[in-house]
Amino acid sequence: MKLIIDTDPGIDDAMAIAYAAAAPEIELVGLTTVFGNTHVHQSSRNARYLLDKLGLSIPVAQGASFPRGSESHTPSEHVHGPEGFGDLTDIPEIGYNHALPAAEFLAEMARVHKGELVVCAIGPLTNIADAIRLDPEFSSNLKRLVIMGGAVFCPGNITEHAEANIYHDAAAANEVFATPPETVLVGLDVTLKTLYEAADFEALASRSPHMGAFLHDISRFYLKFYKEIGGLEGCGLHDSTAVIACTHDPMFDMASIGLQVIAHGPELGATRPDPSRPSISVCRNVDGAGVVRLFTDRVASLP
Repeated sequence: MKLIIDTDPGIDDAMAIAYAAAAPEIELVGLTTVFGNTHVHQSSRNARYLLDKLGLSIPVAQGASFPRGSESHTPSEHVHGPEGFGDLTDIPEIGYNHALPAAEFLAEMARVHKGELVVCAIGPLTNIADAIRLDPEFSSNLKRLVIMGGAVFCPGNITEHAEANIYHDAAAANEVFATPPETVLVGLDVTLKTLYEAADFEALASRSPHMGAFLHDISRFYLKFYKEIGGLEGCGLHDSTAVIACTHDPMFDMASIGLQVIAHGPELGATRPDPSRPSISVCRNVDGAGVVRLFTDRVASLP
C-alpha cells in the first residue's frame, strides 16, 4: 500500500510513523505536515528528524500553519512538550522540506498514484480540505482517506463534545466530510480501547534499542499527562491505530454514517451523525489487544 501520512509530530505521531516504517504492507511515500500538536515548522522539523532516525529518504511537504479563518494557533505543549517530543528539546534541523506545499504535494501524488494512494490524516484536516479545494479530482484519485479524529459515540478529549484533531480546524473537517473520498474515521470511539502502558514501552525499548528506546523516552511526558488528567495507566494508540486501520480492516467494526462537524459555538468540533451527508466508515469497535500486539511486534522489528 502506498501511503502518505499527514501529521503534526507529536509523540503519538512519532509512534505511528515508526509503525508505518516497520509495516511490510506499507510503502511510505511521503509525509505532509500541519499545525496541531506543535507549530507547523516544528512539525516539519520533527518529521524530518524521525525519518532520519528511521533511515528513510522520503519527502516532507509542509502545509497549513493555522486553521481556516485564523492567523494563530496554540500548540498542545501540555500534552506533547514544548518541541513535540516530551522532554526532548534539542531536536536538530535535518534536511529540507519538499518544494511543493502539502496540498499541492498531496494532489500531485494522488494523480501520480491514481487509485493506489492512501492518505492517513493524523492531525487537523486543513491540508486535506485544501487539497480537495485545489484539485476537484483529488478525492476520486485517492484509494482511501483514513482519519484519526472525532468522537461520534463517546465524549471528546479536548472538550466534552470534541476530539482534538477535529476541534483544531472544525471548518476544514466539515468541508472534508461534505465531499469525502472513500473514508474511514478512526476516532476516540476505538482509540481509547488501545491502551499502551509504561510496561509496554519498556518491553518495546528492550526489543528495539534505537527506535523503541526513543519512543520509550519521549513517552514519559505523554504518560504523565494521561495519568494526571485522565487517571489512566497508559496512553491510547490514537495515531498508530489509524495507520493500522489502513491495512487491517478486519480488526475494526465499522458503521456507514454521514457526519457533520459543528463549526461554531459551545459544541465546536463535535462530530454528529447526519443522514444528509455522504456516508463514510466510522469505526465503532476494535480488537484493542490485537492492535497493541501488532504495534509492538512491528515496531520491535526496527533497530
